[in-house]
Amino acid sequence: MTAASRTILDDPFLELNEQEFAQLLTFLDFAEGLTIGFIEINFVRDGDILIEALKQHPDCAELQIEVMDFSREPDLRFLRDALVLRLEKLAVTDGKKLVVILRGLEAAIGTDSIGSYPPVLQDLNFVRDAYRTSVPHPILFFLPDYAIARVAKYAPDFWAWESTVLTFKTLPETREIIRSQALDSIPPTIASEENQEQIDRLGRLLMEYHPSGQPIAAKNLATCADIYYKLGLAYLTQKRAYKAADYFQEALKLAGERQDNQLQLSIYRQLGNAYEEARKFDEAIAAYNRARELAATIGDRSGVAAAWFGLGNVALALRQFERAKDNYQRCLEIEKQEGDRYSQASTYHNLGIVAQELRDWDTAREYYQQALAIDIEFSDRYSQASTYHNLGIVAQELREWDSAREYYQQALAIYIEFSDRYNQGKTYHNLGGVAQELREWDTARELYQQALAIYIEFSDRYEQGKTYHNLAMVAQELREWDTARELYQQALAIYIEFSDRYSQASTYHQLGIVAQELREWDSAREHYQQALAIKIEFSDRYSQASTYCCLGNVAIDLEEYEEAKANHLKCLQIWAEYGDEYNIQTFSLPCLSQIYQATQDEEFLTSAATILGVSAAELQGMWGG
Repeated sequence: MTAASRTILDDPFLELNEQEFAQLLTFLDFAEGLTIGFIEINFVRDGDILIEALKQHPDCAELQIEVMDFSREPDLRFLRDALVLRLEKLAVTDGKKLVVILRGLEAAIGTDSIGSYPPVLQDLNFVRDAYRTSVPHPILFFLPDYAIARVAKYAPDFWAWESTVLTFKTLPETREIIRSQALDSIPPTIASEENQEQIDRLGRLLMEYHPSGQPIAAKNLATCADIYYKLGLAYLTQKRAYKAADYFQEALKLAGERQDNQLQLSIYRQLGNAYEEARKFDEAIAAYNRARELAATIGDRSGVAAAWFGLGNVALALRQFERAKDNYQRCLEIEKQEGDRYSQASTYHNLGIVAQELRDWDTAREYYQQALAIDIEFSDRYSQASTYHNLGIVAQELREWDSAREYYQQALAIYIEFSDRYNQGKTYHNLGGVAQELREWDTARELYQQALAIYIEFSDRYEQGKTYHNLAMVAQELREWDTARELYQQALAIYIEFSDRYSQASTYHQLGIVAQELREWDSAREHYQQALAIKIEFSDRYSQASTYCCLGNVAIDLEEYEEAKANHLKCLQIWAEYGDEYNIQTFSLPCLSQIYQATQDEEFLTSAATILGVSAAELQGMWGG
């Protein structure tokens, strides 16, 4: 036995698992043909030691041990097919018994104590009998605890074939190193490879403190609560809101058992974030209110402020702008009283969003500039990106295209610098909007496709809806009617799926435009009426104008001039209220002129002039009549 082999075979991990290692050697000695063993081993390093020990041990000299790693195949569904392909490429040594070790399958099986039916196990169960002939060799599945539990649960027929299950214990010092790495380090705040590694560490650590089928020991309650909480945070970073909420709920149960009010406060606040991301707004409100109550009980003023901030976010998502503003102002007041200048940046930022939604551009810009100044003061370059992004939105709404593009490019540069791929998607989307406004169709389509690819990568179906909508607008401008209609229908289906009634309005409106261009008058009118009803329901007076305008245009095309007059006067009234000179000049005046030329209705002319605060003669001069 060489010095190297003695080093491996004398490893403390093998000493701790001496009996299990001996049983594994016996299993391999007697295994013939398809013989299945499950090796429960929670940490990758321990698996490395075990495999090397098998290769070095004299009892395995007549074995050809082949390791097949599937850790980079999370979407694997057909394991048998993958094994057959790999075996076909394998050179088997004459006179040696082939033993196949499968590693990394937990990537496809899952290691969650919380999770759905993995497709790879569904197939494993279904094609069980085919393994006898296609994989006629001993197979060792190296899997962590929860993955083995999922095999037993979701592939019971295949599990019934197991010849042995050996559990290898983790060294206490290994567990402590992983615990320190997982719980004591600052967690990543951007979806990244580091973020995924954190999830993997936390999941494996959880198996140590809460093994399958066993209650949590009283001494481990605090650690398990912390692990569940941090897993929730990690999944929230990945925008996997439902999974995050599941972990927060598990953490909440344990924190409640321990009567840990501080941890419960943190969990409720993050649970509110998860429900908000999932658009489960009633649940989000309940979680934020519970966080606010707990914070008040323990005298945590910053916690109260954070809860008001979360409640502001929900109100904003529900388009309850006055309530959102009130909640943010409550948050800001506490932050000022507590001298928490850094946190004020986020609050100013969101007050800017409220002002932006109310089309109060100067106020929105002022709030964003306040937020940006604080982020710069604290050298928080990453947070500057979202504010540059929103300054771009304001500039875009004001038709300041060069300024908008410059702000978006500043935001994008920061997101790329910090490897924040998800938020790059939103900025690509908005850059696409600028290109679209400038009639740069190919550029717009390319940018929207980049955004869509990112949203698909992150399984963010809701955001995909917005991008499908805008891709449809590009197709519409290029007179690709069938493509436009199909993309709008995809967007609409997503908005309906997520109960986003407000966003359905813009898609119904655009479907109306497509139908109108195809001279499908009844369909166009129906879509516009659907859009208008939603805009009225949500008190979005400004957006009603464009739909009144389109309804008026349908009436003009059908020579139904009384309806055309009524709709165009309503449209004009709204745009005049909001001081929207661009839309008045571009859309209203040509239509008003067309109606007047067809009807010579002096009363209509006077009504339109009164809305604009000019004389009838001046109005005719404005449209050149």
